[in-house]
Amino acid sequence: MANSTQSVAATLSVWDAPTRLFHWSLVGAIALAFVSSEEGSPLAAWHMVAGWVVAVLIIFRLCWGFIGNAHARFANFVRPGAVVPHVRALIAGRVQRSIGHNPLGGLAMLALLAGTAAVTWTGIGMTMGGGDEEWHEALAFALLGLIVVHVVGVVVMSVLTHDNLARAMVTGRKPALGAIPVREPRSRRALANIAALAIVGLSVFGITRYDRDAFLPGSREGAQHGEHRILAHHHAGQTDDED
Repeated sequence: MANSTQSVAATLSVWDAPTRLFHWSLVGAIALAFVSSEEGSPLAAWHMVAGWVVAVLIIFRLCWGFIGNAHARFANFVRPGAVVPHVRALIAGRVQRSIGHNPLGGLAMLALLAGTAAVTWTGIGMTMGGGDEEWHEALAFALLGLIVVHVVGVVVMSVLTHDNLARAMVTGRKPALGAIPVREPRSRRALANIAALAIVGLSVFGITRYDRDAFLPGSREGAQHGEHRILAHHHAGQTDDED
């Protein structure tokens, strides 16, 4: 019991549950989008589903950046003026441990969000008949490059700071090492979680208003066939009227 109490006291909460759920859901959705991108893939029917899930996640994270806990809010880690001093310190070998995102990590997070949003937007544009497949693929591979850079950065900083950043995104906790935890009222956290559920629900509702089968595998093919049937029926009706 004493060891358990000491362990808890030696760590502090950094990443809240919604942030962690967003992170790993986005990892899974992007991975599914890539492996299902080829028409011959056995998972091809899930490509559009993965894209819509990513869209919901992006909407959530943009909102959570304002209403989430202290370390999840953009105000905590979007610090352009701190990037250059942070890089200079790294080059000089002065590695500074950060509780949440460090300045470079915050910049990488914004770049990944922007890249993911761009890929998703061009994919949605293709469903409307106005997208460019080559542009969509180019952005997807650029996003893949950003992800590789991000993973390398996480590994390097984990080694330099002796913080297992990937594990922290699973458990939500980091070693305290004298850091003072940020405590927020339970009522605020509860309201934020309720708002998060509402944001996700409204996003799904809005998407299904645009494409009612958006979250069903193979929905794109079904929608196309359905549209063809409607057009054929309408054309047949016009022919009967002319007769």
